[in-house]
Amino acid sequence: MEKDIDGCQDGAKTVPSTRLGTEGTEAQLDDFVGAHPDYNEEEEEQKYFRRKRLGVIKNVVAASLAGTLTYSVYLGLLQMQLILHYDETYREVKYSNIQLEDIDRKVLMGINVTPVAALLYTPILIRFFGTKWAMFLAVGIYALFVSSNYWERYYTLVPSAVAIGMVIVPLWASMGTYIMRMAQKYYEYVNYKEEQEKERQRAPRDACNAYIIVFQTVFYSCFHLSFVCAQMPMVFFLNNYLYQLNHTLFAVKHCGTLSHGTLPGFNKTVLQSLPRSVNLIIVESALMAAAFLAMLVVLVLCGAAYRPMEEIDMRSIGWGNIFQLPFKHMRDYRLRHLFPLFIYSGFEVLFVCTGFSLNYGVCALGLERLAYLLMAYGFSASVCSSLALCMLRLRRHIPLLAGALIHVVLLVTLFCWAPEPRYLAQAPLLYSIAALWGTGSALNKTGISILLGMLYKKKERQDFIFTIYHWWQALAIFTVYLWSGLPMKAKLSIMLLTLVVAVGTYLWMERKVAWNVEVRLPRIPRPRHKTRGYRYLEDNSDETGSDGDGDKENDDRHPTEGTREDELPKEDRDQLG
Repeated sequence: MEKDIDGCQDGAKTVPSTRLGTEGTEAQLDDFVGAHPDYNEEEEEQKYFRRKRLGVIKNVVAASLAGTLTYSVYLGLLQMQLILHYDETYREVKYSNIQLEDIDRKVLMGINVTPVAALLYTPILIRFFGTKWAMFLAVGIYALFVSSNYWERYYTLVPSAVAIGMVIVPLWASMGTYIMRMAQKYYEYVNYKEEQEKERQRAPRDACNAYIIVFQTVFYSCFHLSFVCAQMPMVFFLNNYLYQLNHTLFAVKHCGTLSHGTLPGFNKTVLQSLPRSVNLIIVESALMAAAFLAMLVVLVLCGAAYRPMEEIDMRSIGWGNIFQLPFKHMRDYRLRHLFPLFIYSGFEVLFVCTGFSLNYGVCALGLERLAYLLMAYGFSASVCSSLALCMLRLRRHIPLLAGALIHVVLLVTLFCWAPEPRYLAQAPLLYSIAALWGTGSALNKTGISILLGMLYKKKERQDFIFTIYHWWQALAIFTVYLWSGLPMKAKLSIMLLTLVVAVGTYLWMERKVAWNVEVRLPRIPRPRHKTRGYRYLEDNSDETGSDGDGDKENDDRHPTEGTREDELPKEDRDQLG
């Protein structure tokens, strides 16, 4: 009996000791995996979203730098090669048996004609690869064009020119979509607390307009520097081999508004000595390095525009729908009223690089000053792109109308003025016109991209809208390519008429928006997920209409289109006040 009592007493002593041991273990475990006493959840959250915002800024700067490098390499190489191939001595000595002049015509045809078909495949390309990878693919094809110039033959130059023509519209459409998405993501990361508190509430439609304005301004300020960088091969290399203006312009009789075609009477020999092949290879290698750097910038520094779930949802609406939606979006009266503005945007950029720079600048100052004329244009356009920031305080139509007014004055001036051939005293006036043209171009291009961002904020529509914009630009560039043989007065008249029509239709569009006229936008189909296999976030995915937009156009009762626009910002009604 005593043994039993002793056993019970021992058991009683063992139970508290075991309990104390368990509590000590739990305390140690809590110390190891529990929250740190100095941990501040709100502060860590702020740091996280600050890193996200810095990442968005990094993406915008990287995309702008990649676009600048890509276009400057393309424009600089094309300009240098066209000048070299124009010289008949160079052609006879180096390429006497391959008809280089005919190859150049086919190269220009491939670059200018191929984009006409881009509307058929650009949205499919962007949706299939994703926005970032479409940019990377296009920049890589531009690098391929540079590499083809190492061995100048028909089977290298012409196919690469056709490839460039195929990716011109996808490149700039994906760039525009990318910058737009970065503005929206930056807004989300700035207002993350507000988004958490109001998960189910719709954000105001004009909430991210400020970021759209700032990011598009940064992009175009960088992009217009490409016209400056493109002149580096000519300034540091080709100018050393050019004849002076008294030789190249000896037979030129008329300049400016009195000229026909592309600088008639220009001497067929422009090189006083032929550049060595080794020097040409060095220059082309430098351009190839810049193109490769642009590819690395897109690959390494540019983050994804969409989350993987969003990209899958955007892709899964069906390739037939993706093919049709750009055409269906053209039924929107806002886009239709902007078509003339898109067309003029294509006219003016190619005119300043060909018609103005050759028939006015080169005709008066000589080929050796062509680079400085285009540099004046590029510097002015880059600096004046920042004037679009006035849209943060002023109504959005003011920069566009200011740019149009500048170009109207310049077009009338050019229509009435024929500079004297070989007369250097006209240089200040020509540089001033180039700088003012750059100011108008900057306000035009930056203003259009900002306007499209304000009108179409839904992420499911942006690639279609920017595809339509750049496709109309490509059509305009193709038209300029076709009219190269027209008299200068006819070219200026067409441009002036297009600009007047563009301003009128734009103002009418703004008035209809202010009157809250219904628009006709196609319904974006809901993503169609597979019935087998892994189905992610079935009840709360990022599919169309589930991101808080509450679109009427996604209502199942309207299977083909929505007749009521949900994307009109409240401020649109007050733009023309």
